[in-house]
Amino acid sequence: MDLHSGLPYWVIKNSLLDYFHPLEDEFSTDIVVVGSGITGALMVHELCSAGLKCCVVDKRSIATGSSAASTALLQYEIDVPLCRMSDMIGEDNAVSAYRACLQSISDIEKVLESTGVDGCFERVPSLFYASTPKDEQLVKEEYEMRKKHNLPVCLLGKEEIKKRYKLEAPGCGLLNEVSAQIDAYRAATGLLLYHMKKDGLEVFTHTGVKECVEKQGGYVIETDGEHKINCKYVIVAAGFEAGKFLPQEIMDLTSTYALVSHPVNPAELWPEHCLIWETADPYLYIRTTGGNRIIIGGEDEKFCDPECRDALLRKKTRILEKKFKKLFPDIPFKTEMAWCGTFSTTKDGLPFIGTWPGKDRMFFDLGYGGNGITFSMIGAQIICRQIQGMEDERSKIFGYERIEKYW
Repeated sequence: MDLHSGLPYWVIKNSLLDYFHPLEDEFSTDIVVVGSGITGALMVHELCSAGLKCCVVDKRSIATGSSAASTALLQYEIDVPLCRMSDMIGEDNAVSAYRACLQSISDIEKVLESTGVDGCFERVPSLFYASTPKDEQLVKEEYEMRKKHNLPVCLLGKEEIKKRYKLEAPGCGLLNEVSAQIDAYRAATGLLLYHMKKDGLEVFTHTGVKECVEKQGGYVIETDGEHKINCKYVIVAAGFEAGKFLPQEIMDLTSTYALVSHPVNPAELWPEHCLIWETADPYLYIRTTGGNRIIIGGEDEKFCDPECRDALLRKKTRILEKKFKKLFPDIPFKTEMAWCGTFSTTKDGLPFIGTWPGKDRMFFDLGYGGNGITFSMIGAQIICRQIQGMEDERSKIFGYERIEKYW
């Protein structure tokens, strides 16, 4: 399936990486990472930093799957509000999930700093507003829950939001000062190139995985080019395309839409350039870029058919433009590029990280939902530790034991 279509901003901004290296012979390594997007890149970083021998395989060019279309907001908030998640998985587990996401933002920052990779990481505040006056109660409940557990949050009234951010919000909102934004495509390609140079990492592009055959002590990966890779472990970091490796369906596929504006006069942008999203489901989300452009995303649809998804792009573009105009009537917005893509969500808003029961040598690093990149950082750390025989308390929250409850 085409993961996205249209004209994703990131591959234009950065130019497409001309790297072509398909597997053309038999190969052996300790760990094979399937997927070269930001999830796979963070996974590789953790493995290489721990001195573990690994390689990457991807059926596409590096990071040209979902990462090329990601709007890349980094927030500790999860798609399911903390007050609701607490009812689903228990308050302690929900709080631990939120705290793990909070820590992962700093961990991503450290990864980029330590490698010298310019992933356009930028600390910005995040504003989560009530989409309707009726949703104000949810926002206030969420505020109380976060305050109870000392999570960074501030409650702003509707008028205060307008005064501070020029935003015509329908209701009150929650502000935090600890969020960030990134260029997922630039970060992923940068990290992989860094470890190719530093650690001799092999990245086999245009190499599809046809089958993973379990053997004693590991796997034999059979590629679409009829070559084989012998390994001890397989880590699947291929987003919703990981479904072919899973014994049952664990995610819902959703189509989403995004557009980026012409450059805007910096004086006309809202103060602090905070990330913006809302309580509605599906929700609208807004960010800026380093070049003073505005990115808007949302208008999700509960289907994954690429032709149906793509046919709606013009209509969704007009809707997103109107929604932005309603929120920011004084900011000029003219669409320069628009794109759409498919992503995965789970019923509890959490990722799936670790091994499937009974498959001790095949790991899944599946950062589904709006927090895909922060979840990917968490998954990379958990799986790297598990391969080294170490425990990680977070695995109990993000693991597969909860499947029976929701699927």
